[in-house]
Amino acid sequence: MNALDTQLVVVGVDFDDETFEEEGKSKIKRANEEFYHTLVAKLQHGVVGNCDYVLQEISRPDVREVKSTMSGTVLRIGNHDKKPDEAIEIMVKTSKCTALARPKSFKKFARRKRTAEEEEEAKQHMEVDEDEEKTTFAQLRMRSEWYIEEDKVAGDAKATGSLDEDAEDGEAQAERDKRLVKVEKEELVRGYKYGASFVPAPEGEFPKLRTRKGMEICGFFPVKNFRRELSMGEVYYVWADPVSPMQQVAVSSIVQGMAAEKVVAITRWVKSDDGDPRMGVLWPSIFEEIDCFLWVQMPFADDIRNFPFASLETLVNKRGEVIKEHPYLPNKEQMDAMEQFVDAMDLMEAGEKDEEGNRQPWFDTRMSYNPAIHRTKQAMFHAAIVQDLNTHPLPPPHPELTKYFEPPRRVLKRAKPAIDECKRAFNVREVPKKVARIRKDEHVRARDEDEDMLLLDRQPGPSQSQRATQSRTFSQSQKTSPQRTQKKPVGDDSGSETEPEPDEEDEEELLLDRARKPERAAPLPTPARSMSPEFKFDRARAPGRIVGFTYPLEDFRKNIERGDVVTKAVEDLAFVIKEAVIRPFAPRRFDEMVECMYELRRVSLQEDEIDAWNTFIQELKHTCLETEPGSKEFWEKVRSIGRPLSYISDSEAAKEGGKSSFTESEAQKV
Repeated sequence: MNALDTQLVVVGVDFDDETFEEEGKSKIKRANEEFYHTLVAKLQHGVVGNCDYVLQEISRPDVREVKSTMSGTVLRIGNHDKKPDEAIEIMVKTSKCTALARPKSFKKFARRKRTAEEEEEAKQHMEVDEDEEKTTFAQLRMRSEWYIEEDKVAGDAKATGSLDEDAEDGEAQAERDKRLVKVEKEELVRGYKYGASFVPAPEGEFPKLRTRKGMEICGFFPVKNFRRELSMGEVYYVWADPVSPMQQVAVSSIVQGMAAEKVVAITRWVKSDDGDPRMGVLWPSIFEEIDCFLWVQMPFADDIRNFPFASLETLVNKRGEVIKEHPYLPNKEQMDAMEQFVDAMDLMEAGEKDEEGNRQPWFDTRMSYNPAIHRTKQAMFHAAIVQDLNTHPLPPPHPELTKYFEPPRRVLKRAKPAIDECKRAFNVREVPKKVARIRKDEHVRARDEDEDMLLLDRQPGPSQSQRATQSRTFSQSQKTSPQRTQKKPVGDDSGSETEPEPDEEDEEELLLDRARKPERAAPLPTPARSMSPEFKFDRARAPGRIVGFTYPLEDFRKNIERGDVVTKAVEDLAFVIKEAVIRPFAPRRFDEMVECMYELRRVSLQEDEIDAWNTFIQELKHTCLETEPGSKEFWEKVRSIGRPLSYISDSEAAKEGGKSSFTESEAQKV
């Protein structure tokens, strides 16, 4: 076998290997296994393997390398027709460097409907139970047919009746008059869309661009100006003619010169005479034993679309001044936290160790496989060798196919402190899912305040529907309240109804830097004569919140009575209190917020929301004393009340069957 260079592969069931050893193996099986190991050890090409390991390796994804067919063409530099003395023509060969792989397509089948004759024949020969009757499937094949819509014009007779009835009858009549007419393929003419119409382009009427087969170098530009994101399609090799040494020297000289100057060539490639030209880039590539080019297609100028977007780093107010501090602009602490998080998630040293003990990169493009291709191939192979997929389901994918699905645990553990720091710096919280409101009768759901807010450097004007609603409302208010002093209308088309006073402009000069001053609530987009039984006040609930700023205590008590949203109600009332005490004119509501705190503490103690209350007190202290604008007056008011609004201690929690991390002495020190 060694003389004939024969390869031998022995696969045994439950054979021992490095990872598996069968217990209680019989003497005969052990002797046979030792014989095969001895035989294979004496062969130059022999392997002994375990059956389980072999089955697992069959499902291992692998990349099938194919050899592309080489096509001949001409590489030209200069104009050979007009200046043949200054032009160069080199015979080259092209072949594919990369190829797009797609999952294997599936044929479509459908249940085949029996004809009347087949139904009669089946009834005559039916000898089995109806449940065991076999179902026939047939392959679906695509067939193309062309139709045009032809409208049948009834006439110009005048119709009478109401406007709505005329519209309904007209639409129904148009649908009835519309019919489809089949057109044969031979009667069709190819057309191209030009604006809103189509321009017919019959075969042979428009002259084609006269082109010549070959690759023409149009110019050179530096490698640093090459934009990798603009490359299109597959990459091709451009080799010198293998049987012509002169051509090989010429190509090698050009490649070496371009590599030395660090330039690439703009190339026009026509694959056949009178074919469509393609523009691309020739990239010099120097391998160990050969020099060649890599060619990749690039887009034409008309194929590139530039979409400008407003800056996310620059915010401008109404006066044209650049805003430096704003909630939408990250501060130094947030920038440092994000930088630490990005560094902690670095994958370049998250892989296995090499022989010298250094960490290798975690991701390797050569070992990353397309799950759609390999999993489909595995499913087809499995379905071909088993009779029933219910009893023999598809096995799980190979570990090599899914090893890049999840980030490495080592990196996640390393990045945990950085993630927590980002959550704290950016105040990240889980946003509850919005519950869709049901539209009643003719009322339209009022839009939330921040529903259409965009991160732009200028404030978008109101929409057309909003301007129309505001105009109708403003005109009605003028008619019903003539004694009210009217403000001077604005002459521009910004959508504003009134001109603000100078002091209001100073207060509202910043576009996004803080919450806008509360204005008179715009009317809801409802009909002028609404049949609503009663007027509903706007409770000023923030998006995703169930407790509003208008009547927080009333909203809180109503939600507590429901019983299923206690945790959410406690969280939202705490949010309202922290926001309300730092708003303009907050001292007017200090007593109301204190009353809310009494109720919130009582509910938190009874409903086992002790940790939520203690966390709220810590956050309230931080908001009042360490943030801008803060509210030191409110915190002094809370401190003056003392123990009734302090932390819930462990002794208090024990009486209600709960637990607390604060002792009684700590609770005394607010």
